[in-house]
Amino acid sequence: MLVDKVILMVLDSVGIGELPDAANYGDCGCNTLKHIAEACGGIHVPNMCALGLGKIAGVDYLKVPGNIIGCYGRMTEASAGKDTITGHWEIAGVVLNKGFPTYPDGFPAEIIDSFEKKTGRKVLGNVAASGTEIIRQLGEMHIKTGRPIVYTSADSVFQIAAHEDIIDICELYHMCSIARDILVGENSVGRVVARPFKGDTGNFRRTSNRRDFALEPVSDTILDAMSDAGLKVWAVGKTEDIFSGRGITYSVHTKDNMHGVDETIKCIREKGRGLVFTNLVDFDMLYGHRNDPEGYKKALEDFDMRLPEIMSAMGENDLLIITADHGCDPVFRGTDHTREYVPLLIYGRNAEKDIDLGTRENFCDIACTISDMFSLNKSFPGRSFLNIISNEAGPSLL
Repeated sequence: MLVDKVILMVLDSVGIGELPDAANYGDCGCNTLKHIAEACGGIHVPNMCALGLGKIAGVDYLKVPGNIIGCYGRMTEASAGKDTITGHWEIAGVVLNKGFPTYPDGFPAEIIDSFEKKTGRKVLGNVAASGTEIIRQLGEMHIKTGRPIVYTSADSVFQIAAHEDIIDICELYHMCSIARDILVGENSVGRVVARPFKGDTGNFRRTSNRRDFALEPVSDTILDAMSDAGLKVWAVGKTEDIFSGRGITYSVHTKDNMHGVDETIKCIREKGRGLVFTNLVDFDMLYGHRNDPEGYKKALEDFDMRLPEIMSAMGENDLLIITADHGCDPVFRGTDHTREYVPLLIYGRNAEKDIDLGTRENFCDIACTISDMFSLNKSFPGRSFLNIISNEAGPSLL
Protein backbone atom coordinates (compact mmCIF):
# COMPACT_ATOMS: atom_id res chain seq x y z
CA MET A 1 0.00 0.00 0.00
CA LEU A 2 1.69 3.20 -1.18
CA VAL A 3 1.43 5.99 1.39
CA ASP A 4 2.68 9.56 1.08
CA LYS A 5 1.41 11.05 4.32
CA VAL A 6 -0.18 9.64 7.44
CA ILE A 7 -2.34 12.18 9.23
CA LEU A 8 -2.57 11.05 12.85
CA MET A 9 -5.09 13.07 14.85
CA VAL A 10 -5.40 12.52 18.60
CA LEU A 11 -8.71 13.75 20.01
CA ASP A 12 -7.34 14.30 23.49
CA SER A 13 -9.40 12.36 26.08
CA VAL A 14 -12.17 11.04 23.80
CA GLY A 15 -12.49 7.65 25.51
CA ILE A 16 -15.23 5.14 24.62
CA GLY A 17 -15.66 2.98 27.71
CA GLU A 18 -13.87 1.58 30.73
CA LEU A 19 -10.95 -0.78 30.24
CA PRO A 20 -10.95 -4.19 31.95
CA ASP A 21 -8.51 -2.88 34.57
CA ALA A 22 -10.43 0.38 35.22
CA ALA A 23 -11.09 -0.72 38.82
CA ASN A 24 -7.36 -0.43 39.53
CA TYR A 25 -7.66 3.27 38.75
CA GLY A 26 -10.98 3.91 40.49
CA ASP A 27 -12.67 4.32 37.12
CA CYS A 28 -15.38 1.65 37.05
CA GLY A 29 -18.35 2.95 35.10
CA CYS A 30 -16.55 5.68 33.13
CA ASN A 31 -17.42 6.20 29.47
CA THR A 32 -16.57 9.63 28.10
CA LEU A 33 -18.37 9.55 24.74
CA LYS A 34 -21.46 7.66 25.91
CA HIS A 35 -22.00 9.81 28.97
CA ILE A 36 -21.73 12.99 26.90
CA ALA A 37 -24.35 11.61 24.52
CA GLU A 38 -26.64 10.65 27.39
CA ALA A 39 -26.22 13.96 29.21
CA CYS A 40 -26.82 16.04 26.09
CA GLY A 41 -29.56 14.10 24.34
CA GLY A 42 -27.21 12.71 21.70
CA ILE A 43 -24.21 13.82 19.63
CA HIS A 44 -24.39 14.73 15.93
CA VAL A 45 -21.11 13.51 14.41
CA PRO A 46 -22.18 12.15 10.99
CA ASN A 47 -18.73 12.27 9.44
CA MET A 48 -17.07 10.19 12.15
CA CYS A 49 -20.08 7.87 12.00
CA ALA A 50 -19.46 7.50 8.25
CA LEU A 51 -15.96 6.29 9.16
CA GLY A 52 -17.52 3.66 11.43
CA LEU A 53 -17.58 5.25 14.88
CA GLY A 54 -21.01 3.81 15.65
CA LYS A 55 -19.91 0.31 14.64
CA ILE A 56 -17.08 0.12 17.18
CA ALA A 57 -17.74 -2.39 19.96
CA GLY A 58 -19.65 -0.68 22.77
CA VAL A 59 -20.54 2.42 20.73
CA ASP A 60 -24.10 1.34 20.01
CA TYR A 61 -25.71 4.69 20.80
CA LEU A 62 -24.65 6.49 17.58
CA LYS A 63 -26.27 6.23 14.18
CA VAL A 64 -24.75 3.83 11.66
CA PRO A 65 -25.14 5.04 8.06
CA GLY A 66 -25.67 2.62 5.23
CA ASN A 67 -22.33 3.44 3.58
CA ILE A 68 -19.25 3.16 5.82
CA ILE A 69 -16.19 4.68 4.16
CA GLY A 70 -13.59 3.88 6.81
CA CYS A 71 -12.14 1.13 8.97
CA TYR A 72 -12.89 1.16 12.68
CA GLY A 73 -12.00 -0.46 15.99
CA ARG A 74 -10.93 0.31 19.53
CA MET A 75 -7.59 0.16 21.30
CA THR A 76 -6.57 -1.01 24.77
CA GLU A 77 -3.84 0.85 26.64
CA ALA A 78 -1.05 -1.57 27.56
CA SER A 79 0.96 0.93 29.62
CA ALA A 80 0.41 1.64 33.28
CA GLY A 81 -1.33 4.99 33.68
CA LYS A 82 -3.91 7.19 32.02
CA ASP A 83 -2.11 10.43 31.32
CA THR A 84 -1.33 12.33 28.14
CA ILE A 85 2.33 11.38 27.84
CA THR A 86 1.73 7.69 28.51
CA GLY A 87 -1.01 7.55 25.88
CA HIS A 88 0.86 9.49 23.21
CA TRP A 89 4.11 7.64 23.77
CA GLU A 90 2.31 4.32 23.41
CA ILE A 91 0.66 5.49 20.19
CA ALA A 92 4.19 6.27 19.00
CA GLY A 93 5.59 2.88 20.05
CA VAL A 94 6.64 3.08 23.72
CA VAL A 95 4.99 0.96 26.43
CA LEU A 96 5.56 1.98 30.06
CA ASN A 97 5.37 -0.81 32.62
CA LYS A 98 5.50 1.64 35.51
CA GLY A 99 3.47 4.82 35.72
CA PHE A 100 4.99 8.23 36.33
CA PRO A 101 4.98 9.40 39.98
CA THR A 102 1.99 11.32 41.27
CA TYR A 103 1.62 13.60 44.29
CA PRO A 104 -1.92 13.60 45.71
CA ASP A 105 -0.66 15.39 48.86
CA GLY A 106 1.53 17.90 47.04
CA PHE A 107 5.24 17.81 46.33
CA PRO A 108 7.88 16.97 48.97
CA ALA A 109 9.46 19.88 50.81
CA GLU A 110 12.87 19.26 49.23
CA ILE A 111 11.43 19.76 45.74
CA ILE A 112 9.61 22.96 46.65
CA ASP A 113 12.60 24.30 48.60
CA SER A 114 14.89 23.71 45.64
CA PHE A 115 12.41 25.29 43.23
CA GLU A 116 12.00 28.39 45.41
CA LYS A 117 15.75 28.78 45.84
CA LYS A 118 16.50 28.48 42.12
CA THR A 119 13.65 30.73 40.97
CA GLY A 120 13.97 33.27 43.75
CA ARG A 121 10.22 33.15 44.39
CA LYS A 122 8.20 31.53 47.15
CA VAL A 123 5.21 29.54 45.90
CA LEU A 124 1.51 29.35 46.67
CA GLY A 125 -0.54 26.16 46.72
CA ASN A 126 1.47 22.96 46.39
CA VAL A 127 -1.72 20.90 46.40
CA ALA A 128 -3.63 18.61 44.04
CA ALA A 129 -6.39 20.73 42.54
CA SER A 130 -8.44 21.68 39.51
CA GLY A 131 -6.57 24.32 37.53
CA THR A 132 -9.48 26.71 37.19
CA GLU A 133 -10.44 26.30 40.85
CA ILE A 134 -6.98 26.95 42.25
CA ILE A 135 -6.64 30.08 40.12
CA ARG A 136 -10.01 31.25 41.47
CA GLN A 137 -8.85 30.57 45.04
CA LEU A 138 -5.28 31.87 44.88
CA GLY A 139 -5.23 34.23 41.89
CA GLU A 140 -5.72 37.41 43.92
CA MET A 141 -3.04 36.40 46.44
CA HIS A 142 -0.70 35.63 43.52
CA ILE A 143 -1.26 39.12 42.10
CA LYS A 144 -0.58 40.74 45.48
CA THR A 145 2.56 38.72 46.28
CA GLY A 146 4.02 37.74 42.89
CA ARG A 147 4.29 34.16 44.14
CA PRO A 148 3.60 31.55 41.44
CA ILE A 149 0.87 28.98 42.05
CA VAL A 150 2.21 25.41 42.06
CA TYR A 151 -0.22 22.53 41.90
CA THR A 152 -0.68 19.01 40.58
CA SER A 153 -3.53 16.62 39.76
CA ALA A 154 -4.15 12.89 39.58
CA ASP A 155 -1.74 12.93 36.63
CA SER A 156 2.01 13.12 36.87
CA VAL A 157 2.29 16.89 36.47
CA PHE A 158 4.02 19.82 38.14
CA GLN A 159 1.94 22.81 37.06
CA ILE A 160 2.84 26.46 37.50
CA ALA A 161 0.09 29.06 37.14
CA ALA A 162 0.94 32.74 36.84
CA HIS A 163 -0.82 35.89 35.65
CA GLU A 164 0.86 37.14 32.49
CA ASP A 165 0.99 40.70 33.86
CA ILE A 166 2.72 39.54 37.05
CA ILE A 167 5.16 36.93 35.72
CA ASP A 168 5.76 37.29 32.01
CA ILE A 169 5.68 34.30 29.70
CA CYS A 170 9.45 34.09 29.25
CA GLU A 171 10.04 33.98 33.01
CA LEU A 172 7.25 31.43 33.47
CA TYR A 173 8.78 29.16 30.82
CA HIS A 174 12.19 29.58 32.48
CA MET A 175 10.69 28.57 35.81
CA CYS A 176 9.24 25.47 34.14
CA SER A 177 12.70 24.61 32.78
CA ILE A 178 14.11 24.92 36.30
CA ALA A 179 11.40 22.61 37.64
CA ARG A 180 12.06 20.15 34.81
CA ASP A 181 15.74 19.98 35.81
CA ILE A 182 14.79 19.40 39.46
CA LEU A 183 12.21 16.67 38.78
CA VAL A 184 14.47 13.74 37.93
CA GLY A 185 15.14 10.27 39.28
CA GLU A 186 12.35 9.05 41.54
CA ASN A 187 10.61 12.38 41.04
CA SER A 188 10.60 12.27 37.23
CA VAL A 189 7.10 13.60 36.67
CA GLY A 190 5.76 13.19 33.15
CA ARG A 191 5.24 16.88 32.50
CA VAL A 192 5.95 20.31 33.90
CA VAL A 193 3.19 22.58 32.63
CA ALA A 194 3.13 26.36 32.27
CA ARG A 195 -0.42 27.58 33.00
CA PRO A 196 -0.54 31.32 32.29
CA PHE A 197 -3.74 33.25 32.90
CA LYS A 198 -5.10 36.79 32.61
CA GLY A 199 -8.06 38.80 33.87
CA ASP A 200 -9.20 40.26 37.15
CA THR A 201 -10.34 38.72 40.43
CA GLY A 202 -13.53 36.77 39.79
CA ASN A 203 -12.84 36.73 36.04
CA PHE A 204 -9.55 34.91 35.62
CA ARG A 205 -9.12 32.95 32.39
CA ARG A 206 -6.28 30.72 31.22
CA THR A 207 -4.59 31.77 27.99
CA SER A 208 -3.39 29.82 24.98
CA ASN A 209 0.27 30.30 26.00
CA ARG A 210 0.32 26.99 27.85
CA ARG A 211 3.52 24.99 27.36
CA ASP A 212 4.35 21.43 28.40
CA PHE A 213 7.91 20.48 29.38
CA ALA A 214 7.91 16.69 29.12
CA LEU A 215 10.46 13.99 29.70
CA GLU A 216 12.13 12.62 26.61
CA PRO A 217 10.72 9.27 25.49
CA VAL A 218 12.56 6.39 27.16
CA SER A 219 13.09 4.59 23.84
CA ASP A 220 12.80 5.28 20.12
CA THR A 221 9.41 6.25 18.75
CA ILE A 222 7.91 6.16 15.28
CA LEU A 223 8.80 9.86 15.08
CA ASP A 224 12.49 9.02 15.56
CA ALA A 225 12.31 6.22 13.02
CA MET A 226 10.69 8.42 10.39
CA SER A 227 12.97 11.43 10.79
CA ASP A 228 16.02 9.13 10.84
CA ALA A 229 14.83 7.73 7.51
CA GLY A 230 14.68 11.21 6.00
CA LEU A 231 10.90 11.47 6.18
CA LYS A 232 9.13 14.56 7.52
CA VAL A 233 7.35 14.71 10.86
CA TRP A 234 4.97 17.63 11.29
CA ALA A 235 3.86 18.21 14.91
CA VAL A 236 0.67 20.21 15.48
CA GLY A 237 -0.57 21.40 18.87
CA LYS A 238 1.23 20.18 21.98
CA THR A 239 2.72 17.17 20.15
CA GLU A 240 6.18 18.77 20.15
CA ASP A 241 6.03 19.22 23.92
CA ILE A 242 4.86 15.67 24.57
CA PHE A 243 7.90 14.27 22.75
CA SER A 244 10.34 16.99 23.91
CA GLY A 245 10.86 17.92 20.26
CA ARG A 246 12.50 14.59 19.46
CA GLY A 247 12.04 13.17 15.98
CA ILE A 248 10.15 16.27 14.80
CA THR A 249 11.11 18.22 11.69
CA TYR A 250 8.45 20.95 11.89
CA SER A 251 6.19 22.07 14.73
CA VAL A 252 3.46 24.59 15.36
CA HIS A 253 1.64 25.32 18.61
CA THR A 254 -2.04 26.09 18.42
CA LYS A 255 -4.51 28.26 20.35
CA ASP A 256 -7.53 25.94 20.09
CA ASN A 257 -8.96 22.91 18.28
CA MET A 258 -10.02 24.77 15.16
CA HIS A 259 -6.59 26.36 14.85
CA GLY A 260 -5.21 22.83 15.17
CA VAL A 261 -7.38 21.68 12.28
CA ASP A 262 -6.28 24.68 10.20
CA GLU A 263 -2.61 23.91 10.78
CA THR A 264 -3.15 20.21 10.10
CA ILE A 265 -4.65 21.03 6.71
CA LYS A 266 -1.69 23.29 5.93
CA CYS A 267 0.70 20.43 6.74
CA ILE A 268 -1.28 17.97 4.61
CA ARG A 269 -0.90 20.31 1.64
CA GLU A 270 2.85 20.71 2.04
CA LYS A 271 5.21 18.76 -0.16
CA GLY A 272 7.00 15.71 1.15
CA ARG A 273 6.27 12.28 2.57
CA GLY A 274 5.88 11.63 6.26
CA LEU A 275 3.68 11.95 9.34
CA VAL A 276 1.39 14.79 10.42
CA PHE A 277 0.86 14.24 14.15
CA THR A 278 -1.85 16.48 15.64
CA ASN A 279 -3.09 16.80 19.21
CA LEU A 280 -6.43 18.55 19.77
CA VAL A 281 -6.41 19.33 23.48
CA ASP A 282 -9.59 21.34 23.99
CA PHE A 283 -11.71 18.23 24.56
CA ASP A 284 -9.61 17.41 27.61
CA MET A 285 -8.46 20.78 28.90
CA LEU A 286 -11.61 22.84 28.45
CA TYR A 287 -14.42 20.32 28.82
CA GLY A 288 -13.36 16.98 30.32
CA HIS A 289 -11.48 18.41 33.28
CA ARG A 290 -14.15 21.06 33.79
CA ASN A 291 -17.06 18.59 33.86
CA ASP A 292 -18.72 20.30 30.89
CA PRO A 293 -20.53 17.71 28.74
CA GLU A 294 -22.34 20.36 26.69
CA GLY A 295 -19.08 22.09 25.80
CA TYR A 296 -17.49 18.70 25.05
CA LYS A 297 -20.40 17.80 22.76
CA LYS A 298 -20.07 21.04 20.81
CA ALA A 299 -16.30 20.56 20.45
CA LEU A 300 -16.87 17.07 19.04
CA GLU A 301 -19.49 18.36 16.61
CA ASP A 302 -17.25 21.26 15.56
CA PHE A 303 -14.42 18.84 14.80
CA ASP A 304 -16.73 16.53 12.92
CA MET A 305 -17.86 19.41 10.69
CA ARG A 306 -14.23 19.98 9.66
CA LEU A 307 -13.60 16.35 8.72
CA PRO A 308 -14.72 16.72 5.07
CA GLU A 309 -12.26 19.62 4.73
CA ILE A 310 -9.44 17.48 6.13
CA MET A 311 -10.32 14.58 3.85
CA SER A 312 -10.57 16.84 0.79
CA ALA A 313 -7.06 18.15 1.46
CA MET A 314 -5.64 14.63 1.49
CA GLY A 315 -3.82 13.26 -1.54
CA GLU A 316 -4.58 10.02 -3.31
CA ASN A 317 -2.04 8.13 -1.21
CA ASP A 318 -2.62 9.80 2.16
CA LEU A 319 -4.10 8.00 5.16
CA LEU A 320 -6.03 9.52 8.07
CA ILE A 321 -5.94 7.92 11.54
CA ILE A 322 -8.19 9.33 14.28
CA THR A 323 -7.75 8.12 17.85
CA ALA A 324 -7.42 9.32 21.46
CA ASP A 325 -4.92 8.95 24.31
CA HIS A 326 -7.19 8.24 27.35
CA GLY A 327 -10.60 9.29 28.64
CA CYS A 328 -11.75 12.28 30.67
CA ASP A 329 -15.41 11.64 31.37
CA PRO A 330 -17.04 15.01 32.16
CA VAL A 331 -20.02 13.28 33.81
CA PHE A 332 -17.95 10.91 35.95
CA ARG A 333 -16.98 11.76 39.52
CA GLY A 334 -14.03 14.07 39.89
CA THR A 335 -12.16 15.96 37.19
CA ASP A 336 -9.37 13.52 36.38
CA HIS A 337 -8.54 11.39 33.35
CA THR A 338 -10.32 8.04 33.08
CA ARG A 339 -8.92 4.65 32.09
CA GLU A 340 -10.76 3.84 28.85
CA TYR A 341 -10.66 2.25 25.44
CA VAL A 342 -9.96 4.75 22.67
CA PRO A 343 -11.47 4.80 19.18
CA LEU A 344 -9.54 3.90 16.05
CA LEU A 345 -10.86 5.31 12.77
CA ILE A 346 -9.02 4.95 9.45
CA TYR A 347 -9.71 6.65 6.13
CA GLY A 348 -7.84 6.68 2.83
CA ARG A 349 -8.95 6.74 -0.77
CA ASN A 350 -6.92 3.63 -1.40
CA ALA A 351 -7.74 1.93 1.90
CA GLU A 352 -10.37 -0.72 2.57
CA LYS A 353 -13.87 0.35 3.60
CA ASP A 354 -16.17 -0.93 6.33
CA ILE A 355 -13.58 -3.19 7.96
CA ASP A 356 -13.78 -3.95 11.68
CA LEU A 357 -10.29 -3.78 13.19
CA GLY A 358 -11.61 -5.29 16.41
CA THR A 359 -10.20 -4.61 19.85
CA ARG A 360 -6.49 -3.90 19.55
CA GLU A 361 -4.34 -4.93 22.52
CA ASN A 362 -1.93 -2.03 22.33
CA PHE A 363 -1.87 1.60 21.20
CA CYS A 364 1.50 0.71 19.64
CA ASP A 365 -0.39 -0.98 16.80
CA ILE A 366 -0.49 2.47 15.21
CA ALA A 367 3.31 2.82 15.31
CA CYS A 368 3.72 -0.71 13.94
CA THR A 369 1.35 0.05 11.07
CA ILE A 370 3.04 3.33 10.16
CA SER A 371 6.42 1.60 10.25
CA ASP A 372 5.13 -1.01 7.79
CA MET A 373 3.59 1.66 5.55
CA PHE A 374 6.93 3.37 5.08
CA SER A 375 9.02 0.14 5.11
CA LEU A 376 11.07 1.37 8.06
CA ASN A 377 11.94 -2.09 9.41
CA LYS A 378 11.50 -0.70 12.91
CA SER A 379 9.68 -2.96 15.36
CA PHE A 380 7.48 -1.80 18.23
CA PRO A 381 5.63 -3.85 20.87
CA GLY A 382 2.36 -4.09 18.95
CA ARG A 383 0.75 -5.59 15.88
CA SER A 384 0.41 -3.87 12.51
CA PHE A 385 -3.02 -3.71 10.89
CA LEU A 386 -1.68 -2.72 7.46
CA ASN A 387 -2.67 -6.08 5.97
CA ILE A 388 -6.25 -5.45 7.11
CA ILE A 389 -6.72 -1.96 5.74
CA SER A 390 -4.75 -2.35 2.52
CA ASN A 391 -6.95 -3.09 -0.44
CA GLU A 392 -3.88 -4.49 -2.20
CA ALA A 393 -3.14 -7.14 0.41
CA GLY A 394 -5.85 -9.68 -0.34
CA PRO A 395 -8.13 -11.10 2.38
CA SER A 396 -8.32 -9.22 5.66
CA LEU A 397 -6.78 -11.08 8.58
CA LEU A 398 -7.86 -10.17 12.10
